[in-house]
Amino acid sequence: MAQVDKNQEEVNQENEKVQFITFRVNNYEYGIDIGIVKEIKGWVQATPLPNTHEYILGVINLRGAVVPIYDLRCRFGLGSTEPTQNHVVMILTVDDKKKGILVDAVSEIITISADEVMPVPAVENSNSSESLFKGLVNFSDQIIVLLAIEKIFDQNVIISQEHHAQLSDIRSKTEFEHADL
Repeated sequence: MAQVDKNQEEVNQENEKVQFITFRVNNYEYGIDIGIVKEIKGWVQATPLPNTHEYILGVINLRGAVVPIYDLRCRFGLGSTEPTQNHVVMILTVDDKKKGILVDAVSEIITISADEVMPVPAVENSNSSESLFKGLVNFSDQIIVLLAIEKIFDQNVIISQEHHAQLSDIRSKTEFEHADL
């Protein structure tokens, strides 16, 4: 009987559906758990704060709440974004706090089985940026990098320009592995 329960639990885990909202930054597709996304809004000018990291664009007033806005491109070490009306701010709740991320565009909501999330392959010379990734999803013939969003806001996590090279390596390796299927 215990074996039947264990098998049923494995089937339930395999059938468990998860949803991610996908978005673009610097021509790469990323995803985060839809449960933390509270709002998506067009770019509005943020009020800069002195003595903050360059990836913190400033704060906005969101219905009486002061929300810091993070430039993901800059946070990934890929240079600062010059926000336009085409950019989007995603308001998230992380550790019970509202935070915003500036992205190039929101793509879509995807629903997949939990077992479709692939582990991030080991990449030579990787640094702490690997901890930014929760996993990878092959969806509609593209690789979506799932972010461990809490790490994005952790100022102790240093993200260098090597992140971009590592991301390219991961995509190449994953695309090569899927080409064999």
